[in-house]
Amino acid sequence: MARQFNRRDFLKLTSLAASSLALLKLAPRALNARAQGDKTRPNIVIFVFDAMSARNLSIYGYPRATTPNLEKFAAQATVYHAHHAGGNFTTPGTASLLTGMYPWTHRAINEAGLVARALTGRNIFSLLGGQYQRTAYSQNMWPNYLFEQFVGGIDTVLPPSSFSAVEQIVGENFPKDRGDAYRAFDEFLFQDGTPPASLVFGLIARLFLRRQAIFAQTSEYDRGLPRTGNYPIYFKLDEVFNGMTGAVAKLAAPYFGYFHIWSPHAPYKPSKAFENLFDDNWKPVKKPMHRFGNKLAYTELNTRRRNYDEYIANVDDEFGKMIETLRSQGKLDNTTVIVTSDHGESFERGVDGHITPLLYEPLINVPLVIAAAGQKQRQDVTTPTSCIDILPTVLSMGGAPVPDWSEGRILPGLGGSYDPQRSIFSVEAATNPAFAPLKVASIAMRKDKYKLIYYTGHGPRDIFELYDMEADPEELTDLYPGKPPFAQALKDELLSKLAAANAPYQKK
Repeated sequence: MARQFNRRDFLKLTSLAASSLALLKLAPRALNARAQGDKTRPNIVIFVFDAMSARNLSIYGYPRATTPNLEKFAAQATVYHAHHAGGNFTTPGTASLLTGMYPWTHRAINEAGLVARALTGRNIFSLLGGQYQRTAYSQNMWPNYLFEQFVGGIDTVLPPSSFSAVEQIVGENFPKDRGDAYRAFDEFLFQDGTPPASLVFGLIARLFLRRQAIFAQTSEYDRGLPRTGNYPIYFKLDEVFNGMTGAVAKLAAPYFGYFHIWSPHAPYKPSKAFENLFDDNWKPVKKPMHRFGNKLAYTELNTRRRNYDEYIANVDDEFGKMIETLRSQGKLDNTTVIVTSDHGESFERGVDGHITPLLYEPLINVPLVIAAAGQKQRQDVTTPTSCIDILPTVLSMGGAPVPDWSEGRILPGLGGSYDPQRSIFSVEAATNPAFAPLKVASIAMRKDKYKLIYYTGHGPRDIFELYDMEADPEELTDLYPGKPPFAQALKDELLSKLAAANAPYQKK
């Protein structure tokens, strides 16, 4: 009996046709450009694991063995121990990584926000140039909005639904207007929120999606299939990594790939092999509730942390398999592999996740491990670095000039040098208008061993917190009330930087 041709089949067919046409248009341009390029340039691949905090990784000393495969990978890599995201959620963190600019410069500060239109040419894809085959992929919808801004410099954008078990992403069926279509359909009409954004279309889509997810469910996932938040994508972690492995294997040298997967972002749903992996009765340091936290109990946060750690271990296991496969295929022979995250995750001070104005280290200290092409030994860098440093470092590796507007620097250990006087910043301003002075914001400044956090617009008065990150890595002792002599200089520098960032948006 013939199977009925349903709505999902129609959308898949439409998407396949549209993608095929797009690839046919892009392929000659990419191939011609690479034919004129230098084949000795190293391939460069960035793997971004969403919401992966360095503070929960055993490679950085975490007591649970969450990352044995990343540690094995690091034996021939450079490991950065004080690397920081541009913000505490996806949009500013990803935009800063891809543009080499701080959030207060590129202005992608809101949820699902965009880079300022005048700055869209300032991105890692365009600056590497056509001598590289440039591919971008993100399961998380928000980086796809940035890809649409940078599309002139990207040869192939893989849809967010790639490698999924079940999906209902509609926007990718409109290749000429994907950004607007994602927002109109997937961000509004069909997003699976509580309640759904559209009470009519959202409910219909939810019923259709749930029905497909039930049929896709396997015994491999006792807690249900992983999914990308409120977006209609369910997946199996091994299939996502297998898909990325296949995508990299098909790239023609020299290539640049940006692969951004959802995991270990919530909901934390590891496969059965990793469930209950850390039922070890270990308890982290108990920290006081913060005035800007959401007051979740310590015991509840510990349960969530354990689930998160299990999910990280699952991601690490699949990462190890992917690296071994690519190495056996010879795809890593002249390839630099970069492993990082867009932001971290919190399970302390009453905060679960990363939707918060707080900027403590679990939220902004992210992994950065770079295995440069041909590297044979591990080196460790403990000086503070920022995600904005990835753009100039990649450009330098790829033989492209580093623009003078880049706020990042070439990373120490890979051609850059350590500057003890350098300050780096992370910015949270999700509720502040994008093109207005930052008046509701949190800003963290790291300079040498000190970290100053500034909260403005969150209450009746501004608040400063100051920590010595060498003596107090858990950020338990706020030095600011004691007014140490160096505090005023740090405060003046931070406020001066903020004033300069706000100046273009002040009313005249």
